[in-house]
Amino acid sequence: MAELTNPGETRQRKQSVGAMELQGPGGTVRTVALEEMTDADRALAAEFGYKPVFKREFGYLSTFSFAVSISGLFSTVATTFSYPLYAGGSSSAVWSWYYTVSRLAPRKYVPYISWVTGWLNLLGQVAGVASSEWGAAALLLAAVSMGTDGAYVPTTNHTVGVMAALTVVTGLVNSLSTYWMEKMTKGYVIFHILVLVTCCISLLAMATEKNGTPKHTAKYVFTDIQNTSGWEPTGWSFMFGFLSVSWTMTDYDATAHITEEITEPELKAPWAISMAMLFTYVAGWLYNIVLCFCMGEPADILASDFAQPVAQIFLNVLGKAGGIVFTVCAFIIIKFVTFTAMQALGRTLFAFSRDRLVPASHIWTKILPLTGTPVLAVWVCVFFCIAINLIGLGSYTAIAGVFNVCAIALDWSYCIPIACKLIFGNFKPGPWHLGKFSYIVNIWACLWTLFVSIIFLCPTVRPTTAENMNYAVVFLSAILVFATAYWFAQGRKWYTGPLIEAEINENSSQTSDEDLARKSKGEKEQEQAMQGM
Repeated sequence: MAELTNPGETRQRKQSVGAMELQGPGGTVRTVALEEMTDADRALAAEFGYKPVFKREFGYLSTFSFAVSISGLFSTVATTFSYPLYAGGSSSAVWSWYYTVSRLAPRKYVPYISWVTGWLNLLGQVAGVASSEWGAAALLLAAVSMGTDGAYVPTTNHTVGVMAALTVVTGLVNSLSTYWMEKMTKGYVIFHILVLVTCCISLLAMATEKNGTPKHTAKYVFTDIQNTSGWEPTGWSFMFGFLSVSWTMTDYDATAHITEEITEPELKAPWAISMAMLFTYVAGWLYNIVLCFCMGEPADILASDFAQPVAQIFLNVLGKAGGIVFTVCAFIIIKFVTFTAMQALGRTLFAFSRDRLVPASHIWTKILPLTGTPVLAVWVCVFFCIAINLIGLGSYTAIAGVFNVCAIALDWSYCIPIACKLIFGNFKPGPWHLGKFSYIVNIWACLWTLFVSIIFLCPTVRPTTAENMNYAVVFLSAILVFATAYWFAQGRKWYTGPLIEAEINENSSQTSDEDLARKSKGEKEQEQAMQGM
């Protein structure tokens, strides 16, 4: 295996007019000629103080495909369709559908706010990948059960075992270079759209009285409410259907985590996120409508032996062959979700390690020269994604809490910077922004996140017992307690917010020994704190 190298290692500096000084974790400084860098890398260094590490391979199509793949609409709806059905029936399923903090908050608040936001985002992403891998295992086993005509019935132990194997596969894929990740991602969106359209047409065509699976009426689909959750009033129960939407839509910032691998990221990343969200909202709503027209009795599909209501719809309407084909397609799509989500998670851990946010940060910033990717960061993420899903061996209900906390933790990590922008007013728009609508959208984002957070922390079924408790509140509390305790125990001793690694020096043509020995104040303090541990 090729030797791992740290992107902050000292190298011989070049003497050139127009150079970027790169300051590593040990305080050493090296210079890279600006003419050797892309415009995006120069902007990254000048605007944010970060040195470029990854090769920029993603263009418009692959960036858009990456943004779409993170939602995995076809499969993520399939794995969460039961939530709106329990909460309010057909109508609920149809109608319920940053480093930034350091630039938005006053300097004295930056360290702690960045710390909490970072941990919420990091652990929310871990929960997102873990829950997606669980969904992938459940869909694969559902296809196997169909293939045996129900002779094989998946168990929780089987799901955990398959989940672990699939997570390892995700780790292997993410050990590839950015070049191969871009090639793999580029065609995904085409495959996803083809599967989605083909499935909807097939369901609508095959759901007939002659086949024993008549379609529901439009009145039933858009107005029928069946409250089986035990919550009253029914309007409140109806709201629990938003979990399916939120879990499908969350982690949409994943594209931002790979901006160092995108050409012209200041334009392509926000464009891809915006277009992908628009596609997911519209296509997701239409897909849910089709499912509700063709699903038959909700109680029957919720009682599916393989615990996958949408896979049961495929089987009931399309028969064994059609059911297997589209369930396997859903499995493939959700695996692409895990591939892209793990890529974003690994890059997030790398970035946070670069800022000294996590323990043993010097390990997770190491780059494998063979692939140009942070493989150690990827594999520690694989470990924790498997570990969190081992909870399922003790309680399937607890695993449902992982789905919930994924949406909550990530949405909170998005809204904290937005709240800082609204409160402190320290915001400089980039080339892609909402202009005069920005303020209104920001307020709505914070209010909506607060509202749905209350819903997602409540038990989804009444009366509440240990067996049906919503453990999301436990997971979220654990994240906040851990982040705060770690901050007061160690983090506040050295963490001062995102580090400045690069400086632009347009006019320097000479280098000095003084420059090579220079260290930032923040890094000196960190080193002293680490030595005293």
